[in-house]
Amino acid sequence: MKRLTLISVLLTVLAMGLSASTAEADYQVVPLPKEVKLTTGNPFTLDESCLIVCESTDAQMQRNADFLSEYIAKATGIRIAVTDKAPKKAKVIRLALTQNIQHEEGYRLTINQKQGVLIEGSTPRGIFYAVQTLRKALPIANVQPTTVNLPAVVITDEPRFSYRAMHLDICRHFFPIEMVKEYIDILALHNMNTFHFHLTDDQGWRFESKKYPKLHEIGSMRRHTVIGRNVGIYDETPHGGYYTQDQLREVVKYAEERCITVIPEVELPGHALAILAAYPELGCTGGPYEVEPTWGIFDDILCAGNDQAFDLLCGVIGELVEIFPSKYINIGGDEAPKTRWEKCPKCQQRIREQGIKGDGTLSAEAKLQGYFTNRMEQYVQSLGRNIIGWDEIMEGDISPSATILSWRGTEGGLKAAEEGHDVIMAPTAYSYFDYYQLDENKEWNKPLLIGGYVPLEKVYGYEPVPDSLSEDAKRHIIGLQANIWTEYIPYRSLLLYQMLPRAAALCETQWVLPEQKKYDEFVARERRMLSIYEQQGYEYCKKAIEQPAP
Repeated sequence: MKRLTLISVLLTVLAMGLSASTAEADYQVVPLPKEVKLTTGNPFTLDESCLIVCESTDAQMQRNADFLSEYIAKATGIRIAVTDKAPKKAKVIRLALTQNIQHEEGYRLTINQKQGVLIEGSTPRGIFYAVQTLRKALPIANVQPTTVNLPAVVITDEPRFSYRAMHLDICRHFFPIEMVKEYIDILALHNMNTFHFHLTDDQGWRFESKKYPKLHEIGSMRRHTVIGRNVGIYDETPHGGYYTQDQLREVVKYAEERCITVIPEVELPGHALAILAAYPELGCTGGPYEVEPTWGIFDDILCAGNDQAFDLLCGVIGELVEIFPSKYINIGGDEAPKTRWEKCPKCQQRIREQGIKGDGTLSAEAKLQGYFTNRMEQYVQSLGRNIIGWDEIMEGDISPSATILSWRGTEGGLKAAEEGHDVIMAPTAYSYFDYYQLDENKEWNKPLLIGGYVPLEKVYGYEPVPDSLSEDAKRHIIGLQANIWTEYIPYRSLLLYQMLPRAAALCETQWVLPEQKKYDEFVARERRMLSIYEQQGYEYCKKAIEQPAP
């Protein structure tokens, strides 16, 4: 009996080995390419005799080739060398720049036995997204194959939106630099090209300032943190941290290599208690202030009548511009109560000097924020950059050159687009990934989160450019992003759980034309993506992909 059992085990192992020797790629990936045309040629066989050929000396092209080699090895165990030339009869995967593709992020992927694998794009960024598509098409299994068949195909692809982003708040809970890099890797996997890096808030200042060192020396650390939803009980554990300027440069370089632009955000004039704890003279009352241990919106904001506040902000933004090469600097502008400004002599003097008057809709103090924003925008523009601000900045007189990040629903963003502003859509109801993704009433063991409910299908079903917009306004919707605020997200595992698989639904809306989107087909394709998450060690919400539509 034991002998028969041993024989059956050996036969099973042998069968597994034979079945694992060859596997097949599948081009039904996330995000769905614009056109996948299977052709009649024989498949290309990927094995260790292949070569990745990159003749370009461009550094990003060389990195693309190296990334592809690493991805293939990670997925299949097949190790393929990178070279700038190959013998005539060699089996090659060739990366080539061409002017025949118009979109700067577009690509063409041609695969057959005769030609090999040809990856073409007009820029290294287009090549990078082709590499991601090929990576995601590869089979991933516990038993790695010795060869992979790539069916003959021509894939032609380009993104719908030029701005495709996710945001990360590291102020409420600080994450080490390696976690930030992992976050960027996940954005790259989902074809996103922008990382919105939220660096300052009431609960912590998160980067080194050489001009104003008290910001990171004092403002980066809170003495304790509230437990639960502001119940008045604290953990009595100091929490904080900040990134050095060299670490920020490291993040920028890491993201740049993955075709991602990092946009830094400095909150102003509200969400500024970490600043005021370090420099209390910049508030309307003079303090005392502390780095805030609770969550919410607070009356103490930067004094609009104090030129020293502008000096500090210009100083730190000047430092950021030296680190971040992004076209945009995000200056916040949200949730800034005017309570202190109403009673502050300096702010009232500023209102008189500027001739600011309230109307039936906005108070003079509300319009004072427009002065604050415009003054900062002029400085940012003097540095050759443009501002992004949350949709509250529309409440004052704001320059048309300001880009609006619409979060309080969709109305503010649509109105801004009609008025000629470029707009990024990020409404809470569709793109706040700190909200629950499962029906919280049915989940007895759910994690403690801020609330809300944004399930996977709702993310996928969002259309950021409604037909009701004028044609000109439609052109001003430049993209969309999801936000992750971390009041209730202190750990890597929970951060990734909140992010995945919703990042996949988001990326399809960012990349794919509306008429191509079908939720059931997306779910089938995303189930294949889960194997990549698991291979990479990414936590994700398994039930989100299984739950019925809300």
